Amino acid sequence: MNLESSTVRVPQSTEYLFGQLSDVANFEKLMPESTAKFEVLSSDSFVFGLHGMPEIKLVMKSSTPHSQLVLGAASDKLPFTLTANLVELDASSTEIQLLFEGEFNAMMAMMIKGPISKFIETLAQNMSKL
Repeated sequence: MNLESSTVRVPQSTEYLFGQLSDVANFEKLMPESTAKFEVLSSDSFVFGLHGMPEIKLVMKSSTPHSQLVLGAASDKLPFTLTANLVELDASSTEIQLLFEGEFNAMMAMMIKGPISKFIETLAQNMSKL
């Protein structure tokens, strides 16, 4: 299952945003209001829970300076990645899009598609809070 957020323009440099997103503690600022739990576990991982959903642990998998960060599920039960693509528009403006990719059976995909789509859209829209 592949989902994309809308592309969001943020009035910050790609270098600044990349730095902010590289610090997993800053993802708390991006979370929806329905976040029941957010806890940084290490410099490259955190766990969060939304009301009515199981907790998810994310780990920084890879990064390409100033252009891409990839987070992935720490558990193999629900294998997925969340990729942030950053495109520099000018010295103080960046476009960001989030991509969600996961391997799920048809029933699971049907159940989570709506909530995950809404979740990644909220993360993208909150990028200006960084």
